[in-house]
Amino acid sequence: MMRDRRARIVATVGPASAAPDMLGQLFRNGVDTFRLNFSHGEHDTHAGVIAAIRALEAEAGVPIGILQDLQGPKIRLGKLGGGPQMLERGQMVAFAPDERADAFPLPHPEIFAALQPGHRLFIDDGRVRLAARRVAPDRIEAEVLEGGQISDRKGVNLPDTVLDLPVLTEKDRRDLDFGLAHGVDWVALSFVQKASDLDEITRIIDGRAGLVAKIEKPSALEDIDAIVARSDAIMIARGDLGVEIPPEEVPARQKELIALCRRESRPVIVATQMLESMTASPAPTRAEASDVATAIYDGADAVMLSAESAAGAYPAEAVAVMDRIIRSTEAHAHYARVITASREAAATPADAIADHGAMLASALGARAVVAYSRSGSTAARISARRPFLPLIVLTRDLHVGRRMALLWGAQALTEDSVNDYDSMVETALRESRPLVSASSGDSLVILSGVPFGQSGSTNNIRVATFA
Repeated sequence: MMRDRRARIVATVGPASAAPDMLGQLFRNGVDTFRLNFSHGEHDTHAGVIAAIRALEAEAGVPIGILQDLQGPKIRLGKLGGGPQMLERGQMVAFAPDERADAFPLPHPEIFAALQPGHRLFIDDGRVRLAARRVAPDRIEAEVLEGGQISDRKGVNLPDTVLDLPVLTEKDRRDLDFGLAHGVDWVALSFVQKASDLDEITRIIDGRAGLVAKIEKPSALEDIDAIVARSDAIMIARGDLGVEIPPEEVPARQKELIALCRRESRPVIVATQMLESMTASPAPTRAEASDVATAIYDGADAVMLSAESAAGAYPAEAVAVMDRIIRSTEAHAHYARVITASREAAATPADAIADHGAMLASALGARAVVAYSRSGSTAARISARRPFLPLIVLTRDLHVGRRMALLWGAQALTEDSVNDYDSMVETALRESRPLVSASSGDSLVILSGVPFGQSGSTNNIRVATFA
């Protein structure tokens, strides 16, 4: 089965979508990868969802991706002794790492060590905004810039401060062990601040899953080239990012990040509030439809649903609407011009092989590009070129095949009978024929490596013809 669109859909599983029947409906409506949000839910619940997705995959005969999203360190206020408090603009308030009568509790000592006068504090997704005026090891005095009500356990964002926080909390470690043991395909790390934040989790994963760096901190934007280089994929998490940087900067940052990921052949997901109104409405707003289309015009590999599919009243409808928006956008003549014009020049020999393979297939009018890929890197390079013809990925590793469900335009076929170059060509012709409705005389362009079967050795372009 090959979908009649290139960009992929990621949908978050939650109470509204965890039942096997609903997971099946979401897949049929267009979901390619399911996201499990480990900020919520117990391991037993997630295990049941994973089992249901794998059963659906076996029934459909198509690799389906599972993305585990780790919660990461959450910064929150403590319990307010006097209950909810209303703060007024210009008011001076204090924060302390412990409970005191004259200060709000902020039980994160690392904040008091790192915050500097002038740094901002945003509470409750930026609804209340303050600026630090005086900072001591056990006390922060801040001026209210934008007032509002605060209450127990509200989230705190610090857009100007790089914190010495543990990259993986104890909860994250337990969740990661669980996810890897249950065969998740991608792991998303929350609140990445710098490239070195990825080192420990990379060692733990050890190639068992792809690593997604979530970009939601201004400090991450300062180290973005290195973060992209050390990741397997990127998620533009516009929720927290849009709180910590001015909202008018988010669209341009989105375009910059997508272009960088395409240049580095990293799949990129655009996430958060894409069809937010569909949590309670069967139809999106026109602005939301435009937002999804903009991400597709920008060249994103995938767009993601969060609350819309996890807890909304219309999860199946939200997926169907997103699918229609993507297909309509990709069918527009302007889309091909924009995507082709934004192609980056090849930077390495492997990039050059992928670039020329894709261009050759287009010039010949080939039915498809076929990549034989042990690790998925060749497929990612071809996908980043955005060829407007099917991309079929032959791999003997089902885990790699499942990761392809996040790549623009890719369709994975797992095949373990291939053992040399000639059998690979024969298998490519045989397996791709029904997918692309090939006729005698039609051609394929096949990318592989010689010597055959060595990861990272793609150096060969072959034109093969259907008998």
